[in-house]
Amino acid sequence: MAKRPGAAAVTGGALLALLYPGAGSAAAQAAQDSQASPRPVSGGYASWTTTGSEPTDHGMSIDVTEPAVRGSTDRTWLPATGGSADPETGAVDVELGGAARFVPSADPVQPLTLSALRLRLGDGDGNGNGGALYARTVADGQAREVTLADVAASGAGPAVRAGGVTWTGLRASLTDEGARLLAEWSGEPFAEGDGLGLLDVTVGTGSTTPPDPTGSQPPAEAPTPLPATTAPQEPKQSAPAAAVAVEELTAGGEQTVTGTGFEPGEVVLVAIDGDTRYQAVADEAGRVSRTFPVYATATEGAHTVELSAVTGERRAVVDFGVRHAQLPYDLRALGLFAVR
Repeated sequence: MAKRPGAAAVTGGALLALLYPGAGSAAAQAAQDSQASPRPVSGGYASWTTTGSEPTDHGMSIDVTEPAVRGSTDRTWLPATGGSADPETGAVDVELGGAARFVPSADPVQPLTLSALRLRLGDGDGNGNGGALYARTVADGQAREVTLADVAASGAGPAVRAGGVTWTGLRASLTDEGARLLAEWSGEPFAEGDGLGLLDVTVGTGSTTPPDPTGSQPPAEAPTPLPATTAPQEPKQSAPAAAVAVEELTAGGEQTVTGTGFEPGEVVLVAIDGDTRYQAVADEAGRVSRTFPVYATATEGAHTVELSAVTGERRAVVDFGVRHAQLPYDLRALGLFAVR
């Protein structure tokens, strides 16, 4: 008998499903798992350092509004308030809280406020592992969305680990649109490619532990529990604790701080002597670790490391000592070196 044009043929996948009913559901589950990312961000921060940027070279300062925080040395911390992150590639699309305010050196010019800040990295739009910084401003009573800056990633790319993604050493430079915006507002010369500072960003993606697989058979009926005589108590969450690898070390070396008792996927800020310098992401057990340099110029004596959740609800503090390298005794005795 001749085959009719358009007659349906049984595909290999359909035949496999007929012969092995579980194979079809397994393949469907695998396809679903491959499309499970990206994940919503579970907190985080972006730090923006504007020292030596083009606006500051023109005498401008860059301030922020809450919930962003202005730190020392022209460094600003902006909390991640929404967005998504891909735990496999490290691509992020994160919304940042607070607004940036460009304050001119001349009083007659009103500050320029940029709100709805959004940072996209690893978006695959021709920027390689880089991305862009977006913002919203108001001109002549009309809201205006702008691509403020291109963001170039360092050669290392993102650090992807359980529960979080970190990008460091991101160099922001004005787009043509961003340069025209600043030039029209301030009257100062700005051009595409002018530096806008350095960005570091860390976002949490939550726990990556997959749920226990369930069998194809319905679960057996659980026995009816006996009524309790007292109300069960919820387990108490352990308070965060911090420890250092070396209690005392010589200036010019490295120190490692570890913390426990944080939420899985939580972003933790690391402050040295009250100056927030680093950030880390808690693993699935709530642990964090960060190695940092102790510069040769560090003062001799006690120093403090503080680990604090970005929410400010959990923190831990630990001290360590710094000593200076001692010169050989005979050289000191001869007075060839002055020891302070």
